[in-house]
Amino acid sequence: MMNQTINNLITEQLTSWETARNNYEALSTVKVKELDVNGVLYKVQFNPARIVSSGAKVDAKTIKERKCFLCPANLPAVQKGVPFKGHYNILVNPFPIFPRHLTIPEQAHVDQRIASRMEDMLDLAQALTDYVIFYNGPKCGASAPDHAHFQAGNKGFLPVEKDWRNQIAGKIVEMEEATLWYLNDAPRATLAIESSSKEKAAQLFDAIYRSLTVKPGEEEPMMNVLAMYEEGKWVVFVFPREKHRPACYTAEGEANLLSSPASVDLGGVFITPVEKDFLKITAEDVAQILSEVCLSASDFEQLRKRIQEQF
Repeated sequence: MMNQTINNLITEQLTSWETARNNYEALSTVKVKELDVNGVLYKVQFNPARIVSSGAKVDAKTIKERKCFLCPANLPAVQKGVPFKGHYNILVNPFPIFPRHLTIPEQAHVDQRIASRMEDMLDLAQALTDYVIFYNGPKCGASAPDHAHFQAGNKGFLPVEKDWRNQIAGKIVEMEEATLWYLNDAPRATLAIESSSKEKAAQLFDAIYRSLTVKPGEEEPMMNVLAMYEEGKWVVFVFPREKHRPACYTAEGEANLLSSPASVDLGGVFITPVEKDFLKITAEDVAQILSEVCLSASDFEQLRKRIQEQF
């Protein structure tokens, strides 16, 4: 099956590709600490290799002037992939957060957009049952906003996978084969689609998408999305976003903390590429960051009403 094919790819790549091998080996010594944020577990990972992503300049000028690192023509010669659905490539991510971390770019150089790709995301989740698939929007942690891609990480790593059921606050929509829940996990604002039907999952996602506001100058509503498939059901977490990076990202002096939250952080693993940040970050800091980049309680409530009105 696909899981085995991908495991073989990882084994082969770690044998032949030194950069990837070194970064995966470094993961085993990575420091982790746990924080309780209003009763929700978050892990913090000190991961210096991720400075490439957390520190990425994603302004239009920088993006335009750099070579796209997801285009087939620009991949290192040693990087090999497994095709998916004829137009994606499943690659080993050489800068891992997860013990098994994949990048899944579209072959063509087209902008990072989720609207037309939700079914692809659900198909990936169903094919890669050992993995959680994730999508970072253009200003929500994607370091390649100009090239459509998903990522995947092995299951059993993100706290949200197991913890979400105990955080259910209520139901927004109930259908025959699908439910849209919302969680009681402020200052994070989380929607969870649970569905045994791919079509219904996509339909609920579309309803969420249409209910979100698009900020001026943006092409799509800001969001992070995680998807997984288990026991005949898809579970899709949608984290609507208010802001790209928190104030501490650009703060001067002591207040500076290099955190550029994406799907992984919202799924419960905060990545700190700088050691001083790892040592000093507290539950209060995580709560503050989440309260800045996620929807406020009142905006989240408004969003839930707009979704409900569509059914």
